[in-house]
Amino acid sequence: MEDDGLLQYLRGMVDHVIRASDLYQRTRSVLERDKPDIRIVIAFGKASVPMAKAAVEVLGDRVEGGVVVIPRWREPVKLGNLEVIQANHPVPDEGSLEAGEAVIEWSRAASGKGLLVLVSGGGSALVEKPQEGLTLEDLTRTTKLLLNSGANIHEINTVRKHLSMVKGGWLAKHAEPGPVYAYYASDVPGDRFESIASGPTAPDPTTYSDALLVLKRYELLGKVPMSVIKVLEEGASGRRPETPKPDDPVFRNVSNKLVAANIDVLIGLQNVLEEDGFNTLILTSRLDGDSREVGKALASITLEILERGVPIRPPAALLLGGETSVKVKNPEGRGGRNQELALSWLLHVDKWLTDYGRVGLLAMDTDGIDGNSPAAGAIVVSGMSKLARDKGFDPYLYLEENNSYELLRAIGSTIETGGLDSNLNSVVIILIKKI
Repeated sequence: MEDDGLLQYLRGMVDHVIRASDLYQRTRSVLERDKPDIRIVIAFGKASVPMAKAAVEVLGDRVEGGVVVIPRWREPVKLGNLEVIQANHPVPDEGSLEAGEAVIEWSRAASGKGLLVLVSGGGSALVEKPQEGLTLEDLTRTTKLLLNSGANIHEINTVRKHLSMVKGGWLAKHAEPGPVYAYYASDVPGDRFESIASGPTAPDPTTYSDALLVLKRYELLGKVPMSVIKVLEEGASGRRPETPKPDDPVFRNVSNKLVAANIDVLIGLQNVLEEDGFNTLILTSRLDGDSREVGKALASITLEILERGVPIRPPAALLLGGETSVKVKNPEGRGGRNQELALSWLLHVDKWLTDYGRVGLLAMDTDGIDGNSPAAGAIVVSGMSKLARDKGFDPYLYLEENNSYELLRAIGSTIETGGLDSNLNSVVIILIKKI
């Protein structure tokens, strides 16, 4: 790495992130090892195509049928004799309802035969079967409000599970008595099965009362449709069945396993960076919290390393992963959690550092989509806030108005990959030159 090449080097790291996030080979390896005895395959989520492709190749003629649900931006592909359905993300649409019916139908058809369920992030929106009394419009409005509220993914999915008949373990119920072999690619901090795509085959420890508390915490009780409140209150009072709990006998015939998680991506990237001469430190794969506040905290750590060599000496590379959140104040703004984190980090670094390119940060989502923007994330280096101001931008204003994409695109900082066949959460790489 050249002394003045942090920006270029980080741009080159994008391809390494994509390769480290590949789910085809990871899924194939696990299936070849486990050799599950199955006849029906269901796959849904942003990584459904590579995961289903691996299953079709490994299992061959044993597969009698099934369904693969893919995001609308993804071109349909031939996957053996499996049905392919397109649906929307991050909010459900008519395709999601069609997918929900198909998933339930195939789950029931698999009863006693052996069902393989391949689950990846994004599945909560792609597959839906609303509880009685709810419409697609109810779910769409509620999902949008939750996504813009600043709630974390565990809180969002607590609500979604209690409005659905396919999430929160209900899919396992439809396949009763099983057996069910479920393989998950995690896109949530902590890799909890009950939160990945809202845990369709996992026991759900949350309740209707928990869902109501989430809506109250984020001041949404007066904003979501009354039909949603009615369902949750009926459930909390025992008038609707709860999601299947850990002691439910249905889970005796269900096997839930993790195919890949964010930490696997970070370890892969760590190997690349160490080979290139960086002192590396994986800080966490459970990054959480408000994107702007996380950006501030990471800026402080960056400056401490640069100036004092604590907790690691330059040339240093910090690696983090997880999923931060954004409270949307301006629905017209364009951006996402990674771009807000990157811009916040840049502004707080540039308060103290004037040298261009002394430190740099890459923040991107492994699914290629960051928020409501066309970007996967952003790459910034110290001094870039001056470049933005020279172009007539007020960076603080653009951050405040949730419009980070417009500013970052103008200074050539956005990462544009298009949608990717993976979803192992967000990745942050921070590079610090020698003192």
